[in-house]
Amino acid sequence: MTPAQAGHLAMLCFATLVAGSFALGSLAANDIAPIALNAVRFWIAALILGVALLATGAVTRGAMAALWRYPLLAAFLTSYFVAMFEGLKTAAPVSAAAVFTLTPLMAGLFGWLLLGQRFTPRILLALLIGGSGALWVIFRADLSALLRFEIGRGEVIYLGGCLAHAVYTPLVRRLNRGEPALVFSFGVLLAGALLLTAFGWSDLRATDWTALPGMVWITILYTAIFASAATFTLLQFATMRLPSSKVMAYTYLVPSWVIIWGVALGAMMPPGIVMAGLGITIVALVLLLRED
Repeated sequence: MTPAQAGHLAMLCFATLVAGSFALGSLAANDIAPIALNAVRFWIAALILGVALLATGAVTRGAMAALWRYPLLAAFLTSYFVAMFEGLKTAAPVSAAAVFTLTPLMAGLFGWLLLGQRFTPRILLALLIGGSGALWVIFRADLSALLRFEIGRGEVIYLGGCLAHAVYTPLVRRLNRGEPALVFSFGVLLAGALLLTAFGWSDLRATDWTALPGMVWITILYTAIFASAATFTLLQFATMRLPSSKVMAYTYLVPSWVIIWGVALGAMMPPGIVMAGLGITIVALVLLLRED
């Protein structure tokens, strides 16, 4: 398997795992403060990766250099996750996932600014097609709502988080100094856990942890293990092997996976006219992944 193929496989797994956090997050978002939930999940994820690092002895001396890189990256990443769970209080999971598909266009822009990665005409076309499909879903196939720009509060909050995620993706490649994905991800997770604890201390203390519904704990554990420890490592692995626009292209698969997750958890299928918007995003994915 070539490095590029390995990167594509990593992002395919990434999209599947991320979709689960939308489906589960919408069921738990109103029962716990977003910053408290994310603080606990980051500590659990950091503990998992820390144990893995101790077991493998993968920590290098270079990983301890320029420690400022980790809190800088963590600031963008934690902003994304807090905004996601705040947005899911009111936004439907499929609609939020559609907002997430705007990230490749933003990531491509920041990839150009930070790394000098340029758009080919095909990639620009694919990003515009994907963005139009996302808007179709976000506005629920209502052209009049689109023209009036009637967008929900949850979608607006989450869009701000996606902007932070779009900066994070090329910034990982810019700041990485050859550290293994596991090591680099641990540094970001640990820094994120510290930041979330510091800024969310009042919410952590105010939460009655013994009275939380079981779904909240399921969400915390899932997001910590699969949507944090695993996806951070997969994203770090892929960004070192693929351009930022192609890495984030896999976000176009997330809404479809969210629907599958939702149906499995008892939700209804979206109307067919909304599903058409998801089909448009799949077209964008195919265009982005074709070789130049």
